[in-house]
Amino acid sequence: MTLAAAAPAFLQIQGVTKDFGGYKAVDNVSLDVRQGEIFALLGSSGCGKTTLLRMLAGFETPSSGRIVLEGRDLAEMPPYECPINMMFQSYALFPHLTVWENIAFGLKREGMAKGPLTARVEEMLALVQLGKFAQRKPHQLSGGQQQRVALARSLAKRPKLLLLDEPLGALDKKLREQTQIELVNIIEKVGVTCVMVTHDQEEAMTMASRIAVMSEGRFLQVGAPGEIYETPATRFVADFIGNVNLMDGTLTVDEPDHVIISCADCRHYVGHGITGTEGMPVTVALRPEKIHLSRHPPAGEGEFNRVEGTVKEMSYFGAFTVYQLQLASGAMLKVSLANTQRHRDDAFTWGDPVWAHWSRSAHVVLTQ
Repeated sequence: MTLAAAAPAFLQIQGVTKDFGGYKAVDNVSLDVRQGEIFALLGSSGCGKTTLLRMLAGFETPSSGRIVLEGRDLAEMPPYECPINMMFQSYALFPHLTVWENIAFGLKREGMAKGPLTARVEEMLALVQLGKFAQRKPHQLSGGQQQRVALARSLAKRPKLLLLDEPLGALDKKLREQTQIELVNIIEKVGVTCVMVTHDQEEAMTMASRIAVMSEGRFLQVGAPGEIYETPATRFVADFIGNVNLMDGTLTVDEPDHVIISCADCRHYVGHGITGTEGMPVTVALRPEKIHLSRHPPAGEGEFNRVEGTVKEMSYFGAFTVYQLQLASGAMLKVSLANTQRHRDDAFTWGDPVWAHWSRSAHVVLTQ
């Protein structure tokens, strides 16, 4: 084992619980965050992610467990020694101060000398590309510019850990997509370790190197974005991250290299084994973009991985179209097809009978 591999994680959350009068907002969670990582806590409202972030920031105290940063328990560190800064969803900029003064505010409170302070503020302005707006007030800036001022102010004190609470929640969709990449580039350039809270799946998938999906105070799955999307550990995670078709069925064949699952409308041949027993109930998760459509029965998989349906709904999104197929049982199957051509003579439309089919590696079998 190398020294790097043996080194403890930069941030360690060790069996942390937060109990509010019998209600466990955070329920015995443990997590290691590596130095320089952008880590996302993802979940719906009330799942405990913001409470956990507030404990990292020192605004709440764990009922049990420890939070350790670089080998030191945060509970034992006085606030002025904690190398942590937090950027709030509202940005919390001082309206009566200029951009320059907002960034300098925390440094002045620390008593930094004028020369180094000026150099640090100018460095931060250059980092977020707002030098020419230094003398403007917050209300004279766009939402994206205000967000970058808040980030510059958070980074000015050179924290070892940066906490982001719904960092792009106040921006409209298009600006949010642009700012996600800008924010990641700035954080990576500085090299600060970052933990962010978001309920936006796309934001977490775009910005984070790893994600923890939370529900009812617990971590359901921790992993890289691609891992969580392609191999969800539970039905909740599969349903929460992106769009998915969930089909309940029974495990009818269980072999080391494949399984067969019988559902109401079709039979699935999955090209890998699972830990299960024949006859047990399982759920097949199948992403809409992994399904193909044809007007005729597909060749290849025989009786498996195919189903006939009727186009009941269509939604055009520019880059792709989503089709809702009604199957024989009455269940609906969602299929997403990329629009690679401007006009297709054979495009599917409402009422068309079609065949949906997919490969033996397209689906995931969920046992919980």
